[in-house]
Amino acid sequence: MEENKHTVRAVERALDILLCFTESKELSLTEISHQVSLNKSTVYRLLASLEGKGFLIRDKMTDKYRLGFRLWELSANLVRDDDPAILFLPEMERIRDLIGETISLYVRDGLERIRIQAVEGNQAIRRVAPIGVRMPLTVGASSKVLVAFSEEIDLNDFKWPETVDQQKYTEQLKRIREAGFATSAEEREQGTAAIAAPVFNRHGKVICALCVSGPVSRLTIDKMLEIAPLVMDSAKRMGRIAR
Repeated sequence: MEENKHTVRAVERALDILLCFTESKELSLTEISHQVSLNKSTVYRLLASLEGKGFLIRDKMTDKYRLGFRLWELSANLVRDDDPAILFLPEMERIRDLIGETISLYVRDGLERIRIQAVEGNQAIRRVAPIGVRMPLTVGASSKVLVAFSEEIDLNDFKWPETVDQQKYTEQLKRIREAGFATSAEEREQGTAAIAAPVFNRHGKVICALCVSGPVSRLTIDKMLEIAPLVMDSAKRMGRIAR
């Protein structure tokens, strides 16, 4: 982790430990020590402090740690009146009922996107959409939407996977800006397709990407072109209520 003169090392390390639980529900001392690249004795002291304050709970049977209830107390005081995950949920449910597929919201965080809300489709076979997952901005319909309509991103900062051609990606961004939406098929995950549209606030800044995802057998290119007007209209509806 990169530190500067304004940070406090112990606080940074404690936060790094908490961030380990973004992808795991339970972790052992050894696993945490490996993830944060610190020796076990240092991690143990930090874990004891976090446990004492209620941010972590240690299971005495398995000797593993999980997030504590103090985090729930903090989350109860989140500002929700302008939170897209809360504000746009009714519209997400509405378009899910129209299309039948899984609906997700993504926001950009640096060079990654994060799924902040999801409404599962009502099909027997549907796309499972865990909230909080981070994904690169180099693949996927939502990624391309967030990049295409942002003025703050330099493509030279990306770590391009071997499967992605930077020149073709750049050409796609131009077409996405013209069309108002993006599509993808098996770019990030085999068997999955998606279509996404940008949600703009009243100042014309993209705040998130609205995405419809499902199996490629249902979300064919023809199907995605058919529902594109619905997706873009839903994104505009969200934009009208964005604060």
